[in-house]
Amino acid sequence: MTTTMAPTETLDRRTAARIGSIVIARHGRPDVDRSVSIDHHEYRSWWAGYDLAGLHPEERPPVELLNQAEKADIIYASTLQRAIHTAQMVAGGREIITDPVFIEAPLPPPPLWGKRRPGHWGVVARIAWWFGRHEAGESRKDAEVRAEAAVATLTSQALRGQNVLLCAHGWFNRMMRPVLRAQGWREVENRGDQYWSYRRYEKRS
Repeated sequence: MTTTMAPTETLDRRTAARIGSIVIARHGRPDVDRSVSIDHHEYRSWWAGYDLAGLHPEERPPVELLNQAEKADIIYASTLQRAIHTAQMVAGGREIITDPVFIEAPLPPPPLWGKRRPGHWGVVARIAWWFGRHEAGESRKDAEVRAEAAVATLTSQALRGQNVLLCAHGWFNRMMRPVLRAQGWREVENRGDQYWSYRRYEKRS
């Protein structure tokens, strides 16, 4: 017995078969000194230098991420050097598309007394930012809107059948996850949130 599918059902199945995957990776370890003890003024300067830094010269991409890059039809990176350098190391000379929509959410430190290491300042600044302290910079609400725009950039290509790889940043990558889930993208591979980590998404049928 032959089953005949309705034209719309045939189209839906063909469209689903053409949908690509989305891989969102965190950059490798930047070439900065995290051992220093600094106050909140000095942390601002440290963070500005962090945004200008590429990767540590000893950094090498893991084979799993190289494999994902090989499968990618399009490779994106934020416009920050640590993300660009990461993308270059996995792209193998292929074109990289940079876009500021993928940059990390800001980390203005609160004016606390005392000296701390950059990692400690990062935690304190992120908590303060999450609960509304953004000074004259991007707010959490604004970053959430930007995360929607970033996801739209990725999905516009994946829905055309392109496998997409993004090399970006730890916190902003997290902010894109609920947007992807809300749009029916399922996390099918989770490599964590450390340097060189990635998560892969496919469209839920």
